[in-house]
Amino acid sequence: MSPTKRKEIDETGDVASAEKLSAAREKIVSQLGRIIVGQDNAIEELLIALFAGGHCLLVGVPGLAKTLMLSSLAKILDLEFSRIQFTPDLMPSDITGSDILQEDPNTRERVFKFVPGPVFSNLVLADEINRTPPKTQSALLQAMQEKQVTAGGETRSLPLPFFVMATQNPIEHEGTFPLPEAQLDRFFLQIAIDYPSESDERKIVFATTGAEEVALGKVLSADEVLALQAVVRKVPVPPSVVDFAVRLARDTRPVDGAPDFVKKWVSWGAGPRASQALILGAKARALLSGRFAVSEEDVRRIAKPILRHRVVLAFQAEAEGVSVDGVIDRLLEPR
Repeated sequence: MSPTKRKEIDETGDVASAEKLSAAREKIVSQLGRIIVGQDNAIEELLIALFAGGHCLLVGVPGLAKTLMLSSLAKILDLEFSRIQFTPDLMPSDITGSDILQEDPNTRERVFKFVPGPVFSNLVLADEINRTPPKTQSALLQAMQEKQVTAGGETRSLPLPFFVMATQNPIEHEGTFPLPEAQLDRFFLQIAIDYPSESDERKIVFATTGAEEVALGKVLSADEVLALQAVVRKVPVPPSVVDFAVRLARDTRPVDGAPDFVKKWVSWGAGPRASQALILGAKARALLSGRFAVSEEDVRRIAKPILRHRVVLAFQAEAEGVSVDGVIDRLLEPR
């Protein structure tokens, strides 16, 4: 590390914490590697979102260990974990909790008592989030944005750190409800999980059909995760990198000054949250890699997971077989 960069962080007394995050990354990846075979990119993106303090949307076909990855991460970080199976009949109170009328056994007085829902956890897995109607999906909006829940006329804070990790099946559309753009925008990034390679699939079969059970070790605590999130925000960013991130987000919008292919293929572009997420994600990636300054390459690496769920394609793009990732690839080309 350069003396200048060390001084910038040392002034806040966070050098040890920053170095701890880089070391913790190796331990977390090692522990997850005992359960999850392959999926290196998905794990990296998951950790970037975690230490940047953002929520994740994992998209992949069934059977790719999305749920296992998240529950295992909660154990490794010693976080309270809850799983909500989203179904068409799920109600908002099933997520946030509700007031229940109870009778005092001594006084026989009846009072309402709030029973917290599963959202009152550190890591909330919203499994198959697109299987429930928008009314129920909206129950997560306040929690994701403000880290608090209003129920029964009272606002209650959620335990920190707080993350929503949602899964979505991209191929099964019957009985599903598309996520509103406002909710999609609150997900820090979208992780695309693909099929494993042939060699990885062989390893998965051998590992999951034997008698050995894997015990995961704890690497960090909830308080340590919060402290490391604070360190991530203190990582310095050159103005040129901020300019690149802002320009990249703005170029996704089909307005005057945008590239011609964006005007042709994009119906709606990424908002200011995308610019913020690009910089925060780049900071987290740099620190997780043991570096104390952000480069343009960090922004490029996370551009797709940050932008892909914030860009809405026009009919022309779908007709020509153009994907969101294809549009982002064009935006990242030298111009």
